[in-house]
Amino acid sequence: MIVLGVDPGTAITGYGIVSAEGDRLSLVTYGAITTSPSQSLPERLLVIYRQLLALFESYRPQAIAVEEVFFGRNVRTAIAVGHARGVVLLAAAQMGLPVFTYTPTAVKQAIIGYGRADKRQIQEMIRMLLALPNVPQPDDVADAVAVAISHIHMSQLNKWIAAADTKLST
Repeated sequence: MIVLGVDPGTAITGYGIVSAEGDRLSLVTYGAITTSPSQSLPERLLVIYRQLLALFESYRPQAIAVEEVFFGRNVRTAIAVGHARGVVLLAAAQMGLPVFTYTPTAVKQAIIGYGRADKRQIQEMIRMLLALPNVPQPDDVADAVAVAISHIHMSQLNKWIAAADTKLST
């Protein structure tokens, strides 16, 4: 299974592609799609869209995992992130890829087992799970990798539950 995790944003859209073979996870690639504040919003969204399509074509993920928009105090930022998230969803739909969304709390729960873990705990667990010398940077990229790993963990959990249900019903 190859999963593209995305942490959307108009200035920085972090991405991480994680491969799973059985219980073994490996980081295929990661990075950030960046745009300039001097660009108009439509131009920034077009940059994100085109670079996402290039990632889809180069790495052929089987699923896209996207972090839900967190509505803090800054509504303007949340709206901008929502625009970028919409571009991610559009690009995935155009490529026929299934999209799965996860709240920050669900990601923390899947990675650490505690929904109120802090960023450093998540980043250190990512580093350990993927046997990396360092945590992917910037934070948006590390968040995207965490979302991809969360989807892999949730998919495995759902398979185990389905298998257990099948055994119980026979």
